[in-house]
Amino acid sequence: MIKSLSDNPLPFIKKSQCLVVIPAMDEEKTIGCVILDIIAQGFNVLVVDDASQDDTINIARRSGAIVIPLAFNIGAWNATQTGVRYALTHQYEYVISMDADGQHSPHSLNDLLHCAMENDVVIASCIQRGSLGRRLAWGFFKKAAGFNFNDLTSGFRIYNKKAMLVIAARQATLLEYQDVGVLMLLTQHDLMIAEIETTMSCRISGKSRIFSSWVQVFYYLVYTSLLCLSKTTPIKRLIKTSLSNKNKPLPSTL
Repeated sequence: MIKSLSDNPLPFIKKSQCLVVIPAMDEEKTIGCVILDIIAQGFNVLVVDDASQDDTINIARRSGAIVIPLAFNIGAWNATQTGVRYALTHQYEYVISMDADGQHSPHSLNDLLHCAMENDVVIASCIQRGSLGRRLAWGFFKKAAGFNFNDLTSGFRIYNKKAMLVIAARQATLLEYQDVGVLMLLTQHDLMIAEIETTMSCRISGKSRIFSSWVQVFYYLVYTSLLCLSKTTPIKRLIKTSLSNKNKPLPSTL
């Protein structure tokens, strides 16, 4: 459910307790402006460079961000997870994940902080950006996974320490995307997840890593569908039945 920020005048979390983590690969055209806009809001920024072939690393450093350069490409989600582990090691209480392409507005950062006072995870949601095909996919995934979130693929989120520990764990490393699988993992740990409305800009340059080709789209749909189906009862019942039968005494042959 999307929350309104007009009520509940809660105190703000100290920005020094929060680290903005940006996974980036070949984003030299946008990364500098994104970092400067975030720093102007009073936040520290960590860029996890996912083996860029352009000048992303140098521009990020010149713009004032901490940079972790990866030796080889590990994907946006695992790069984000690297940033979360860095935040835990350096005693940050919150992590905000953002994209490097300029789609996420730094002006929404304070809204995320505000809502995080009452929740473990907050998603900055923008359902208007979804095409008809994407909305149909969201509807299927929501029903299959039992979610009531509106924007399943938004990478603009804030995680508190409890949530950070969940997504930094080895189990989360097996995931490939920061959407349905991560939300399933968080809900399995009974964390409170909320949404706030935000606006998102069009990508200035480059292309989506997930939707860069029809092959990638097909892979994403199959992968996410299997994740959702793994939560359904027939599979769970089969596993539980197998385990319970294993623990039962063998019938007497006499």
